[in-house]
Amino acid sequence: MLNTNNLLPGTVTRSRTAFALIAATLLIGGSFTEASAKSRHHRHHAAKSATSSDWRDANASIGTQASGRSFAGKASFYGNESGSKTASGQRFNQNAMTAAHRSLPFGTKVRVSYRGQSVVVTINDRGPFIKGRVLDLSTGAARAIGLTGAGVGHVTAEIVS
Repeated sequence: MLNTNNLLPGTVTRSRTAFALIAATLLIGGSFTEASAKSRHHRHHAAKSATSSDWRDANASIGTQASGRSFAGKASFYGNESGSKTASGQRFNQNAMTAAHRSLPFGTKVRVSYRGQSVVVTINDRGPFIKGRVLDLSTGAARAIGLTGAGVGHVTAEIVS
């Protein structure tokens, strides 16, 4: 136990306060990390200029098919932010066929396939900001291909325009 007879007044209070602050930070730090990763996705991001190879930095396997460029990787979906602005400046509609990608130009059409189902989405936001994911689909697009039950799934995507 701490011997308070030889300490100056206020020392114990300060060390208890510091200990409480450190304990609180460690206790809730893990939950804030994931929450901040999710919330960063939905803030307005400055669009970076895309070059022809920028879209390849998305932790995806890359291939070329007869009709265009393709990539594959994990995709997730989001939808509880309806009405907020996307990085492109449009209002987010969770039922629209849209998606977020880290570097593809806004307006790019991408055919996304998951377990035999496919949907064409328009890139209008930036993300996902969770390591290892290549696309963040709107709820409507995820529902169209059956991804809402799993939450995250391995998709293939082909740029169609």
